Amino acid sequence: MGELYGPEDLASYSVDFSRWLDESLADPLFVPVSPLVTSEAKERITRFVTRLVEVNRGLNLTAITEARDVAVKHVADSLTCLLVAQWPTGARVCDVGTGGGFPGMVIAIVRPDLAVHLIDAVGKKLAFLSSVAQELGLRATTWHGRAEELGRDRRLRESHDVVVARAVARLSVLAEYCLPLCKVGGWFVAMKGPGVVEELEEGRRALHVLGGRVDSVREIELPCEAGKRTLIIVRKERATPPAYPRRPGIPAKRPLV
Repeated sequence: MGELYGPEDLASYSVDFSRWLDESLADPLFVPVSPLVTSEAKERITRFVTRLVEVNRGLNLTAITEARDVAVKHVADSLTCLLVAQWPTGARVCDVGTGGGFPGMVIAIVRPDLAVHLIDAVGKKLAFLSSVAQELGLRATTWHGRAEELGRDRRLRESHDVVVARAVARLSVLAEYCLPLCKVGGWFVAMKGPGVVEELEEGRRALHVLGGRVDSVREIELPCEAGKRTLIIVRKERATPPAYPRRPGIPAKRPLV
């Protein structure tokens, strides 16, 4: 899918993607969230994905572009975070390191009541997401900058009911990106691949220092034999100390382990 697509190619892609999305959502895993994925939501997801594939060559939004893989490994995977934590009606949600818009754009589509903030350091990606969000009428707002900087912004700091991050960094680093953005009593969901035991142990000190505690860990098998995922669900119990997050680049260089 590295080539450019004409209208006929994109129309065919949309049909293939929709078929794979339906097959993915038929998996029993998604029974709890199936009422959210209405026909209108599926149509919006398809429009978003088709636009993403259309502009991907120039923007490098994602390395995964085959219709089946986008449906399962991006969209269905994004929906798994809604299976855990608590997502109150009208909640503020933050997607840290959103990249091509996963999971944030998918969340905004299936939960239109939520105010979703999409954070990324790459302005071109956010410009694309902002355009699509406006086109689809989503309550999704983009914020350009490093998480370490935005975590000190008064408009964002400790203001979100749920903070999610998908495949961004190891937990010891990710906690410093995400927990300052999460309100006390809120949730931080780290979306990971399989085998996170060592990462969990390594990240416990960072979570404690930053005010969080592991509430639970859920292992998931994606449909269509697309592999295993792990969701680390963290409860924000105390305010993050004013010293955190540290300056950009420091969390990755000197994790709180």
